Amino acid sequence: MTTAEPRNPVPVDATPGPIYIDTQHEDMVHDAQMDYYGSKLATCSSDRTIKIYNVSENAYELSATIQGGHEGPVWQVSWAHPKFGVLLASCSFDGSVLLHREVRPREWTVIHAARHLHESSVNGVAFAPHEHGLLVAAASSDGRVSVLQHEAANNTWGVHYLADCPLGVNAVSWAPWGAFYQADQVEAPRLVTAGCDNQIRFWIYKEGQWTTDSSIVLDVSEVAHKDWVRDVAWSPVLLPNHNMVASCSEDGSVIVWTQVPPANVDGDDTIQESVSQWKPTLLHKYDTPVWRVSWSLTGHLLAVSAGDSDVTLWKAGLDGAWSQVSTVDAQPTSQGQ
Repeated sequence: MTTAEPRNPVPVDATPGPIYIDTQHEDMVHDAQMDYYGSKLATCSSDRTIKIYNVSENAYELSATIQGGHEGPVWQVSWAHPKFGVLLASCSFDGSVLLHREVRPREWTVIHAARHLHESSVNGVAFAPHEHGLLVAAASSDGRVSVLQHEAANNTWGVHYLADCPLGVNAVSWAPWGAFYQADQVEAPRLVTAGCDNQIRFWIYKEGQWTTDSSIVLDVSEVAHKDWVRDVAWSPVLLPNHNMVASCSEDGSVIVWTQVPPANVDGDDTIQESVSQWKPTLLHKYDTPVWRVSWSLTGHLLAVSAGDSDVTLWKAGLDGAWSQVSTVDAQPTSQGQ
């Protein structure tokens, strides 16, 4: 059920800086995601609801409240590319993934309810790059990752399961389109997952099935997580075969995994070796668990959300060393609210 909210924009301070939004959720907020255009914000909470806000540079308004779909806390939401319309995926402790569409302004409906998709909590959800079609991946505490795929011919949804980590999977992230390039080959969908066994895993879809990506080798000889990996995020790619993945852990560590550029033949950088090495860099070691990592659209900034109630922004220098460039204040300043 969707409750359309009255139009009541809340003005904010015009001074450049963070916009603080009173979500009006009745319990803890677990995720907040902006859409492709940066004009809509979706939040989800332990109160089992999802709230949609219209956001501009100097105002925001609550557009709709989506409720009654999930039977447990809603952990995460993900926006689809706008070529598929205004489409939002959500996942919950109840083991389900729901797909919501805005059919008219402020009016939302569930177009697909994958209930009991997993035997335990679904902790993370993410849409694939639109070039792969309408795909959404979900990570679950039952140790599996599911990939829902829309079949346009008959308007149905199929599902593939990946047996990832028996202890549970906390998060999932897609490789951006263009992350890997080989001449005369169609780029295959790839995933990276965050497991409760302190590891991240890479997956690739080829020959009609998902398999572990044996072409990626992680160097864990010196730097590695020592506790559950809470989140993982694949950086946007500016150059093919130059990839970075960020992961964060219950042990307070944030690691950036960087693909070592493959050897080329006679200066031809389209020739990729069958195996690529990925080197880890310890970005920072926090004193509290780190819950989320998120890249900027260009991949130059990494936002880190830790248990100390702070969000910090990090940037890599020309020498590859990471440094903190900003901190988002935990407490809102006076904005006339």
